[in-house]
Amino acid sequence: QVQLVESGGGLVQAGGSLRLSCAASGDIFSVKTMDWYRQAPGKQRDLVADITSGGVTNYVDSVKGRFTISRDNAKNTVYLQMNSLKPEDTAVYYCHAIISRGSRGQYDYSFWGQGTQVTVSS
Repeated sequence: QVQLVESGGGLVQAGGSLRLSCAASGDIFSVKTMDWYRQAPGKQRDLVADITSGGVTNYVDSVKGRFTISRDNAKNTVYLQMNSLKPEDTAVYYCHAIISRGSRGQYDYSFWGQGTQVTVSS
């Protein structure tokens, strides 16, 4: 089976920083796109940033210039460096990945991490 395990959430003051990590493990042929989503209370889950296997990145406008997504392909791990945090960044952050499985990587699957709470106080 495949698991995505997240870490790095916590409580931080406005203007502070956190780094989230998400490691994929298990029956993996290759990891394709890796993403970070977030969900605030009473709101839908929205894409924050994504990164392709080749390192091409994309960000929602509200975090551009403050957040950086990166990955270590050898470790099947994606990171989200969050700087200049604002109270509106408060949410549960979820890691997501498209992972190829099978002897030749012929099957693609979507996997989600367990979520990690990020709380930014004013």
